[in-house]
Amino acid sequence: MTNRKYEYLKGFNGHFEIALYVDTFEEVDKEYTRIIAQGGHPVLEPTTEPWGQRTCYIADPEGNLVEIGSFNRPFERKTDFNGVQ
Repeated sequence: MTNRKYEYLKGFNGHFEIALYVDTFEEVDKEYTRIIAQGGHPVLEPTTEPWGQRTCYIADPEGNLVEIGSFNRPFERKTDFNGVQ
């Protein structure tokens, strides 16, 4: 989907990945910059993907991947088939 070839990067442990959602594209860029300034390891700079998501990847101190992404709108909780959120 991203027209990129993926392989696990050397120096990363690959045991864990977490994805975090923010409301705007600007927040993706801001949080990426803030975390890198505090010593986070850059993996993928903020990029707007063809399907409309802006995303970036950072590695934590243990080498786990952290994704920060947004569809440029507030998170919307969906209900299940019983109307329960």
